[in-house]
Amino acid sequence: MAQGKDYYAVLGVAASATQDEIKKSYRKLAKRFHPDANPNDPKAAERFKEISEAYNVIGDAEKRKQYDEMRRLGAFGGGFSGARGGGPRPQPGGPTAGFRFEDMDIGGLGDIFGSMFGMGGRGPRARGPERGQDVERSLEVPFRTAATGGKVPVELEVTEECETCHGSGGAPGATFTACTECGGRGTISFGQGGFAVQRPCPQCLGRGQVPSERCNTCGGAGEVRARRKVLITVPAGADSGTRIRLKGQGGRGSRNGPPGDLLITFQVKPDRFYSREGLDLVARVPINIAQATLGSKVSVRTLDGRKVAIRIPGGTPTGKRFRVKGQGIEKDGQHGDLIVQVEVQVPESLSEEQEKLMRDFADAMGMKY
Repeated sequence: MAQGKDYYAVLGVAASATQDEIKKSYRKLAKRFHPDANPNDPKAAERFKEISEAYNVIGDAEKRKQYDEMRRLGAFGGGFSGARGGGPRPQPGGPTAGFRFEDMDIGGLGDIFGSMFGMGGRGPRARGPERGQDVERSLEVPFRTAATGGKVPVELEVTEECETCHGSGGAPGATFTACTECGGRGTISFGQGGFAVQRPCPQCLGRGQVPSERCNTCGGAGEVRARRKVLITVPAGADSGTRIRLKGQGGRGSRNGPPGDLLITFQVKPDRFYSREGLDLVARVPINIAQATLGSKVSVRTLDGRKVAIRIPGGTPTGKRFRVKGQGIEKDGQHGDLIVQVEVQVPESLSEEQEKLMRDFADAMGMKY
């Protein structure tokens, strides 16, 4: 997260907003800026990414508490405004004792704060086992798959430890010497305000050592971008904005560290026949004037493919709804209903004979036309 970014402002809500208000705002913005709705607009794609990043933090109640605490401490405003209240107070030349940002489970923000203020991150501490990257992805799923549940394949791009050098950045057989840029510390510091800000050394990438020969596979970075195919299980009743976390399905860990997680946010595609109102399914069924006037019977398919017969009484107006109990969406033991909404269709053109018959009918009924 970029320093100074306000996730509440990103989602257009107040810091006092409820979780439901945050979710509602996210859904509205995600629909507006989704890449599929703006295929040739890179700014919309970047905005969608920013919106998803914000919702990943403040859309989760526990992460939101930790994020709010970081805001209280002033971590996003260039200083620790909350230090007087007992929060951590950075000291020139070193980190605050007993406090590490990276230990906070706030979607990777801890590592960023740690590297920003010299409290962990990719310094000497990173030479041990390191947890893999959490991967976030917005996934479009068909309406019926979201309603009934199913599996959807997705291809992910993740950052993983280089298998050739195992994260060291050196070619096989290379020797390592202390980095002359940082003196082997892995970090460089410079003054900012009343304390020293530490950043990972750009020469050794925070390792403290440089190889005699860089790894050809990763160019000395120690990590590579890789593509992975994963089969995602979509829970029954999923809706746009529903998020799931798949433990251990993110990037591989470094130096025998555990893998990260995969976080999926679902975006449900519209269906040509069904729409959704909570757990209720709405099916719009066309009928003609004769059916609406004289009454009729229509067959409607349910989600599981069965047909149910709906009796249309005479004199039914367009938009009239008929409810079939228990044939909607099932989620967490609850069942919605199937709502059949009839739409009376009027013929676009009539033959001379049909028009005469229609006029005779209208006259007999006393209708004005």
